[in-house]
Amino acid sequence: MAKAVRFHQHGAPEVMRWEAVEVGAPGPGQVRVRHLAVGLNFADTYFRSGLYPSALPAGLGVEAAGVIEEVGAGVDGFAVGDRVTYTGSPLGAYSTERVMDVAPLIKLPDAIACETAAAMTMRGLTSAYLLRRIAPLAPGDTVLLHAAAGGVGLIFTQWARLLGIDVIGTVSTDEKAEVAKAHGCTHTIVYPREDVAARVRELTGGAGVPVVYDSIGATTFQRSLDSLRRRGLLVCFGTASGAVPPIDAMQLAIKGSLFVTRPALADYIADPAERAELAEELFSHVAAGRIKIEINQRYALEDAVRAHHDLESGRSIGSSVFHLESAGR
Repeated sequence: MAKAVRFHQHGAPEVMRWEAVEVGAPGPGQVRVRHLAVGLNFADTYFRSGLYPSALPAGLGVEAAGVIEEVGAGVDGFAVGDRVTYTGSPLGAYSTERVMDVAPLIKLPDAIACETAAAMTMRGLTSAYLLRRIAPLAPGDTVLLHAAAGGVGLIFTQWARLLGIDVIGTVSTDEKAEVAKAHGCTHTIVYPREDVAARVRELTGGAGVPVVYDSIGATTFQRSLDSLRRRGLLVCFGTASGAVPPIDAMQLAIKGSLFVTRPALADYIADPAERAELAEELFSHVAAGRIKIEINQRYALEDAVRAHHDLESGRSIGSSVFHLESAGR
């Protein structure tokens, strides 16, 4: 019998339950995947709390890596025994195994462990589209990245350094500042005691940055706008502190003809060819050691309540995973 984390009502981490579930056989276009590692992402807390809608009861989690155990009819390109990783809907990655459509699956190179894949597939593909698809950045450009010591942040900063892009990263503590610098941040701003926008202006000779990458949302939105140069772009790709406020278009004009976008990873990996291209670039950097994936928090899947408390408290640094190497069926 498989087991999974599920919730029957929205709310605090305590609404999650560790339950036995029936998996069944894969139908046409589906496979049964036995998970070896599951990713823990801040977006998981949005589904659990109800910020992102989901029908109840529901599973949780959108990212995992493992081995294909059974293949349904009409599946091409995947076979029993293949190592795979994935990110995306529907919810249900917090499980020992699951049946799922084959479409989101990405074959995992031998050089990358399942635990590494679970720690980086969503974060790495997010970094990939932010750096390679959103804005035409060039070597020598400087950008601002909030949460620079987070899971996305530590991949983003390493990748940016490879591209010759300087990153000003905001962090909450001096410890996180050191971590961010060690992973490629050119400058860090400890936001509880520093004025972010003023410091950005100081570091850029008063001009501001061409792009701000903001996964925090409500509490950082204004300082992000104030950090942009004329005709700069604010990329709101997360809402860790809550949704961004309504946008006053006239304020964008007053502040320098600014642009704002709210992208979603799903729209940048919906096309299989584009997903494969982004994944190949990510995997090649990781396999060659140019981007290092450090897992700083590991949990048993049945400890999801504690994991969510750690995540929401800000205690986590970098990537976190649920480790299922010895999980039973």
